[in-house]
Amino acid sequence: MNRLISKGRIAAMAGFLALILSIYMIFLYRLQIIYGEEYYNRSNQMTSEETVVTATRGNILDRYGRVLVSNKECYNLKIDNVKLFSNEDPNEVILELVRMVQSFGDVYNDDLPVSAQPPFEYDPDMTDIEKTMLDAYFKDKGKELPANPTAVELMSYMRTRYGIDNSYTAEEMRIIAGVRYSINVRYAVNTADYLFVEDASMGLISSIMENKLAGIEVERAYIRDYGTEYAAHLLGYVGLMTQEEFERYSLLNYANDAMVGKDGVEYTFESYLHGKDGKVIETRSPSGTILSTVYLEEPEPGNHIYLTIDMALQEQVEKILSHGMNILISDREQERAEGLARGDYNPDMKDEITGGAMVVVNVKTGEPLAIASYPSFDVSTVIENYAEYLATPNAPLFNRALMGTYAPGSTFKPCVAMAALTTGIINTENKVKCQGVFTKYADQGYAPECWIWRASKDPNEHLTHGEDNVTDALRDSCNYFFYTIGEQLGVDDMGDFAHAFGLGSTTGIELIEATGNMSNRANHADYTGTEWRIGDTMQAAIGQSDSVFTPLQIAEYCATVANGGTRYSASILKSVRSYDFSEKIYEREPEVMATINSADYNWDAVHKGMYAVLHDWSVNENNAKWWADCAWEVAGKTGTAQKGEGVTNDGIFMCYAPFDDPEVAIAVVVERGGAGANTQFMARQVMDAYINIKSYSDTSEETMTLLK
Repeated sequence: MNRLISKGRIAAMAGFLALILSIYMIFLYRLQIIYGEEYYNRSNQMTSEETVVTATRGNILDRYGRVLVSNKECYNLKIDNVKLFSNEDPNEVILELVRMVQSFGDVYNDDLPVSAQPPFEYDPDMTDIEKTMLDAYFKDKGKELPANPTAVELMSYMRTRYGIDNSYTAEEMRIIAGVRYSINVRYAVNTADYLFVEDASMGLISSIMENKLAGIEVERAYIRDYGTEYAAHLLGYVGLMTQEEFERYSLLNYANDAMVGKDGVEYTFESYLHGKDGKVIETRSPSGTILSTVYLEEPEPGNHIYLTIDMALQEQVEKILSHGMNILISDREQERAEGLARGDYNPDMKDEITGGAMVVVNVKTGEPLAIASYPSFDVSTVIENYAEYLATPNAPLFNRALMGTYAPGSTFKPCVAMAALTTGIINTENKVKCQGVFTKYADQGYAPECWIWRASKDPNEHLTHGEDNVTDALRDSCNYFFYTIGEQLGVDDMGDFAHAFGLGSTTGIELIEATGNMSNRANHADYTGTEWRIGDTMQAAIGQSDSVFTPLQIAEYCATVANGGTRYSASILKSVRSYDFSEKIYEREPEVMATINSADYNWDAVHKGMYAVLHDWSVNENNAKWWADCAWEVAGKTGTAQKGEGVTNDGIFMCYAPFDDPEVAIAVVVERGGAGANTQFMARQVMDAYINIKSYSDTSEETMTLLK
């Protein structure tokens, strides 16, 4: 039987099919294996980009491990310039995005310091960075803009430059121009990338995703989360770097969009808190979805900072200070109203109570336990409301506890007493007879009076303190006594002891502080415009002349008196822990700044005088009423600092307790408070708060394993 197809033909056909299959397999291999990823990326227009992974900032905690500041995950909206401007009308997209943001109650970033509505004007309160950016924009545009353009000229230029046609109203044009300026200006100045919306709400993000708006990206980030509404002046805040900050931090490999500390603890301990950024390669789909990430460098989170502050006490001190200030302000308004009704009040008198501060320190270590300044502010919104805070009366951003400087008044007398006792000017038994008026220099036109000389309600009667030793003089706060020993001591020795006590000297705290000034010949003319005279020495002896100190200095000085002459550093940093709490980076040890060596009987004489200030009913009945039922025996000193003709005196008070084994010192300053005695009720409330908190926190540090 004949075959229809020969074996040769079958073999040839099989060989041909095998060749075709082999060629197909080769092309398939090249397509999928060799060039598969390249072709896949091309077909899907995927992109791979190396980006910086911001390291998580370290937490800030109090001495017992209570978290004061941490991090919260959030989502920012960024504009993809390529995709945005590939739209037929990018201005319409921008306006739609802004309207959507506003509809959800979110806020978009607009860096253009021009009013939102015509007639357009520059913002008179524009920040330094806004001014820098605007100047860079003007320089970048060169001759396109007139020299020193007005806001109206600038907006006219932007309408033309950005193609914002006349179908948009002036308000809509301003919105579009603000966003386009915010994008454009970053090509002219070295600053962070433009974030359209920071910490966007989930409703806004969902709406943008649902509407598939081109040109907008969602980016995960972290923002600072405040675990307390208190300690604003201490904690500080973070923000984007300025040009000057970038020049410094770029040397430390900071990304140009890094958030850095701007004030307080956040600023001071930036090197501990910041951490080290990482690097990652991200592959994205055409829609912007991240498909894969490959870490080139893992980020290293920042370290955790433990402060010496006891947050439970800090909160109580701030509440007490705020409430007490409101009471004093109300009382002052009542006094003013009654005086005006009687017709014996001077309406030109500057008697408004403008601010105050309280500081609590550990006598045995110098550690600040609470530092409060009034008025205060909301640190969580300080950047958004910065201009408003600057315009607020009485300067809530000003840290009076560390930066305010005040004449100490009679609170300075224990320092003078110890100086005179230690140098042998007097001993504990020497007495000085108060004659009311110090007449030694009367022929030179200088005859200062003791405060008691005119204390009688009868204008024809003059009072004196009689004969006082140093303890009695402190109890009575006898100016005549301190005129006498101050004149013999001299301002130079007085200044040496003041500096040893930390008055007019740096305290050791890491935060920015004022140094103050102990009255002296060298810079007296700088403060007063007059040459030094003997009367300045005598005024310095009662805490006047041009001596000015901070509330923190006064508190540390009080602690030094209480512990018998050892002045410790006021460092606020207790310890530093690694990001996983496994490693101790730093642990504070008490640091002695100075020692005042004097006989125990000298210290006893001063301590007994300060005790009598608060407990001798026969002399200081009003003071004794405040402290009679305190759980601890307290010693202290009031101070009334004169501010000049027509200005109400400052009120200053300091105290320590327990009297027999001191562990805490408190200082209070009230601007135009009238007298130190007026302010001591707040110190009493703080002392009670400290005692109560101590009763349930004595073992806290022992049980906090992180602090061991």
